[in-house]
Amino acid sequence: MIRLAGEAESRAFGQRLAGVLAPGDVVTLSGPLGAGKTSIARGLLEALGLEDEAPSPSYAIVQSYAPPDVSMPVLHVDLYRIEDERDLLELGLDDARYDSALLVEWPERAGAHWWRDALRLTLVIEADGARGLTAEVPAAWKARWPLT
Repeated sequence: MIRLAGEAESRAFGQRLAGVLAPGDVVTLSGPLGAGKTSIARGLLEALGLEDEAPSPSYAIVQSYAPPDVSMPVLHVDLYRIEDERDLLELGLDDARYDSALLVEWPERAGAHWWRDALRLTLVIEADGARGLTAEVPAAWKARWPLT
């Protein structure tokens, strides 16, 4: 387990993750409300060059970022409001993987068959307020994990 003591450490983790992210990658972020999923995504986007604060995609569902604002195309996805996984087909997320990386919050709202090759990050809120992060690392990520 990786311990993230606060928002700054969550963002720093996202920045390290950006250093190994490539188009076609999917990173899922699970955990309760307020666990730091969006903080990790914001750190990642900052490291890719985003100058403005990345908004949470909770209402838009998909927030896209592309050059020149970031160094590679990224879709930040929040599935919290998805009630039927068939709605995911309309978002075109699988097609986006040809040239974009996907950051997916609340992936459990989709079926288990989505993104089998994703780096699956799960956050929990510890008793002292820190975040505990665990990772399920697929074969495609083995050479890139753990982050340094």
